[in-house]
Amino acid sequence: VQLQASGGGLVQAGGSLRLACAASGQTFSGYAMGWFRQPPGKEREFVATIRWRSGFTYYADSVKGRFTISRDNAKNTVYLQMNSLKPDDTAVYYCAASLRYSASPSYYYPKDQSYDYWGQGTQVTVSS
Repeated sequence: VQLQASGGGLVQAGGSLRLACAASGQTFSGYAMGWFRQPPGKEREFVATIRWRSGFTYYADSVKGRFTISRDNAKNTVYLQMNSLKPDDTAVYYCAASLRYSASPSYYYPKDQSYDYWGQGTQVTVSS
């Protein structure tokens, strides 16, 4: 499975961006997709996750109410709509795919070790 992230860029505070992550290489039959980010000089952190079939979503507190994760099953693509962006959202954003089922998605999928494949990352820069 290959993951291709796109949609990053430079935006002013208060603006919006939409990231996309396309899965290819084989018929995708994973259980969840996630977005993570790594701010400059900091550790990678969880942003949002979505269960592929049910559409269940879960967000980090820092983005709740501003970011929306969604998926298009027919296109094997997951999106991250980011609104009301802040300078603190500046980071390299990574998408990831998990082939593992969990009965506790809000506990399991925020952990980066729960994912099997990672995209290459896309830079998001929010200016003040």
